[in-house]
Amino acid sequence: MPVTLRSLETAVPETVLVQSEVRDVFAGQPGLTRLGQRLVATSFDYSGIETRHTAVEELTLARRSSEPVFFDAGSRTILSPSTKVRNDIFAAEATPLFIESARKALASCPDLSPADITHVVTVSCTGFFNPGPDYKIVRALDLEPSVQRYHLGFMGCYAAFPALRAAKSFCEADPAAVVLVVSAELCTLHVRTSNDPDTIMGSSLFADGAAAAVVTARDVTDTSPSLVLDHFETVLTPVGEESMAWNIGDEGFEMVLGTYVPHIIDDHIVGALEPLLARDASLHGLPYRDVTHWAIHPGGRSILDKVEAKLELTEEQLAPARRVLRNFGNMSSATVMFVLKDIMDAPFDGTDERICSMAFGPGLTVETGLFTKTGSASARVQGDPAAAAVLL
Repeated sequence: MPVTLRSLETAVPETVLVQSEVRDVFAGQPGLTRLGQRLVATSFDYSGIETRHTAVEELTLARRSSEPVFFDAGSRTILSPSTKVRNDIFAAEATPLFIESARKALASCPDLSPADITHVVTVSCTGFFNPGPDYKIVRALDLEPSVQRYHLGFMGCYAAFPALRAAKSFCEADPAAVVLVVSAELCTLHVRTSNDPDTIMGSSLFADGAAAAVVTARDVTDTSPSLVLDHFETVLTPVGEESMAWNIGDEGFEMVLGTYVPHIIDDHIVGALEPLLARDASLHGLPYRDVTHWAIHPGGRSILDKVEAKLELTEEQLAPARRVLRNFGNMSSATVMFVLKDIMDAPFDGTDERICSMAFGPGLTVETGLFTKTGSASARVQGDPAAAAVLL
């Protein structure tokens, strides 16, 4: 039996950030230069984002705290809590998202029970605590205490693919294995105000969210659409090590997201795809747009624009990534799983469909995955699948 992603579920915090409102707050911060104000306006207005979610309720204008930590709504001032304060909030607020998305993913597999889970792989780059999210999931879902647990930490936006690749390897080694892969990121914990273009860019893009998948090679009776995990590949571009990075500072984690990143992707995306597509003879020599679906990590609007133009894809093929970016922003490692869910939940006539997926992260690292959407004909979600799939 092939290794299959049986279910894919997502969760986001309740607090919604409206992009235009957040832009105005950032543009009005004391110490911001005229150039900084222009960079804020440009970054926020051309991000392709309308709304994002945050686990920090205090970040909205609608909520006022007598002892503000992140944002003083009265003075509209963004504050600078320590890394410890931010990480303590990560431990408190990320845990429910890890657990909720994991519970939903398991519940979406009616033929599986908590006792069937053999491995848990958790992913995050926005905080640390121990016993960690892998432990919290085992306890909250009443999984067997013998479950093998792994955590992939601080890898960045591409980390969902190493997690899925590990799940595939576990299932190939043990056909009875059932792996729960869970990613949760609270990027807004590390929001800061600055005149630095990288900091401004990160503040305009990053958001909070979680996604969980059940992966197994077991025979199943459920015929709902699922994703066969065909192949994964990793490529390091020859340049870009200084253009995308994620460092720990005294006042939160510091994102380096150079404006040259879209150009690096534009120059090297074709080469990064070659090892993946070479794994399948049926795809050799085909135009990229002949692959039905493209699940691209929406690191930003300019990255999606470069991918669409370079690979000569259609607007429809980039629509899932743009929907996720518009409604949820960049949630680091969880984001590409939101895009895959959009594709997985789209109406389906039962004919196998190929999906090529890519995510980008520090290094510059390009992770790619090839999937096959399979199962019986269905229309699991009506209307906009991204909107219907992610709310708690």
